[in-house]
Amino acid sequence: MTTTIEETPAASEKSAETPAEKSAGKSRAAAKTSFTVSIRLSTVLIGTALVALLAVAITFGALWASAASTLSDRDATAAADRHAEQIATDYALGASTIDYHDVKGWLGRLQAGTTPALSAKFDATAPQLEQILLPLQWTSKATALSAAVTSESGGIYKVNAYLNVTSTSAQTADGTQSTVTYALTIDRNSGWKITEVGGLQNALPTK
Repeated sequence: MTTTIEETPAASEKSAETPAEKSAGKSRAAAKTSFTVSIRLSTVLIGTALVALLAVAITFGALWASAASTLSDRDATAAADRHAEQIATDYALGASTIDYHDVKGWLGRLQAGTTPALSAKFDATAPQLEQILLPLQWTSKATALSAAVTSESGGIYKVNAYLNVTSTSAQTADGTQSTVTYALTIDRNSGWKITEVGGLQNALPTK
């Protein structure tokens, strides 16, 4: 009886693998490993770059917001100063426009935009002022020169208004000119009311 042993082709092929083929297989495996590492490194680099860009964007946004807020505050301050200066200028012009024929109208201009307390003070002094203006037949008119906020604290503005005043009287029919400075205190918290007026005496005749 004859027994035949058949050789498995797979085993034969595996045992028949040459050194060159083994080397090529190792190279392919190494290439796959290298490619995998390369992908992971790229992902890390991209992620790092995105984080850096995000940080830059956040920093830029914060700086921009801060700058915008600073500019907004500066604009608001400048606008408030201009408003206070305009109030002071308008008041000074009214206070310096006098006609002895209409002392009551002038008194109304003195009280315009003032607090009740200051308005009451003008009411109390009105008779004395009238006694000065009528005998002298006093008239005056003014032109604005400039105005400036000298200080501000908690909404309380100190403002100087500068005027050129031309006045006439029974004694100076040709008129005289003078530069008058009004010093006003204006309270923004009370609706921009005038709480104090200084310099008014410089626009009036002396006794």
